[in-house]
Amino acid sequence: MINIEIKPPKLEYAVEESYKSVRANLLFCGEDKKIITITSCTPNEGKSTVALNLAISLAEGGKKVLLIDADLRKSVLMPRIKATANVDGLAHLLSRQAQVKDVICSTNIPKLHIIFAGTYPPNPSELLGGKNFKNLLTFAKELYDYVLIDTPPLGSVIDSAIVAEKCDGTILVVETGGIRYRLAQQVKEQIEKTKCPILGAILNKADVESKRYYGKYKKY
Repeated sequence: MINIEIKPPKLEYAVEESYKSVRANLLFCGEDKKIITITSCTPNEGKSTVALNLAISLAEGGKKVLLIDADLRKSVLMPRIKATANVDGLAHLLSRQAQVKDVICSTNIPKLHIIFAGTYPPNPSELLGGKNFKNLLTFAKELYDYVLIDTPPLGSVIDSAIVAEKCDGTILVVETGGIRYRLAQQVKEQIEKTKCPILGAILNKADVESKRYYGKYKKY
């Protein structure tokens, strides 16, 4: 296993508390909800940031977590967390250019492991729909309390639905005021076709200073 140091961004108090709330809600979903797909409707809604921060919050809560970057088309995870090492990733594993031990990275955050996306393959949907990815999830489910999978926006490509078919639940990240209702409904319907339960939606980029959200407690 490879050891790397990650430097996640510092969160404001209100944002950190929001992730703790999401963590608590996820725990109440039950022990059978271990492998979770995280997706969005469109790019730049903050999906990857949410996946990372939720993984960190779960690890800080004592859970053993594997974060898989399955955005094999346009990954932003490694540069965003300023990882200090370049490693093989999911694409190398699924195309049999690497083994599991070569792609799982332990981090400076206790109980948090990461598999990065790796190089961009010409056939991401086929790799995610293949038996190698399914075998990886079976392996991970035995070792980790939670497996969070960051996937491409479902409103853009089908990859997230392919991944969701193999998962215990889906979380949809929605940018505040940035997504049309009809598009969100279409993405929801696409997820439902996979038979993967939608555990909930995370409203991202909300104005935490607004009284509409926090009232007299807005300073928190």
